[in-house]
Amino acid sequence: MTLRVAIADDHPMYRFGLAAVLAQSDDVEVVAQVGTGEELLAAVNEHQPDVAITDLSMPGVDGVQATSRLLSQRPDLPILVLTMHEDDEHVFAALRAGARGYLVKGADGTEIVGAVRTVAAGGAVYGGSVARRIVSFYSGGAEQSPTERAFPQLTPRERDVLELVALGCRNHEIARRLQMSDKTVRNHVSAILTKLQVPDRTAAALRARDSGAG
Repeated sequence: MTLRVAIADDHPMYRFGLAAVLAQSDDVEVVAQVGTGEELLAAVNEHQPDVAITDLSMPGVDGVQATSRLLSQRPDLPILVLTMHEDDEHVFAALRAGARGYLVKGADGTEIVGAVRTVAAGGAVYGGSVARRIVSFYSGGAEQSPTERAFPQLTPRERDVLELVALGCRNHEIARRLQMSDKTVRNHVSAILTKLQVPDRTAAALRARDSGAG
């Protein structure tokens, strides 16, 4: 059985790249690629896909609104969120809207294809960091990573960058993994050095490793 998939993401290069990754699987066919939530609504109505994949931050109708509106029309449609956002506000807004899966950009092709198959079969899929947030929320706990405990002054995205710095990744590799530009990575690294009051990325990596990261 071939799974027919519609994709919504307002970044054309990421959208095209995602479609190319999905197209490598014999059982997945991308039937629509659009850049807004409004276009996703129209594409689903026209193509009747088996799964919809949507970003959250899009102009006009965003991913949460699109999810809610799609499910009011097709309650059985599996919707997989694929986004850069992993904070509680975005995660739980998407889940409340009815998303059946939630992955953070940076997930590899195998994980994404597996998620499409799982939600199409009626299951639910949450990336590691998202799953930890859900467990923490429902357990009433405050599960934190080593970098969260050691560096509360850093933003979540700065901690993501720091953890990759601690693993020895250079800026271009960090940009690829986190789906951001090289310039954004450089800005994050600069902010990390300032906040940690260290002279260079080597010192920052050592601080992160001492905390248990990397």
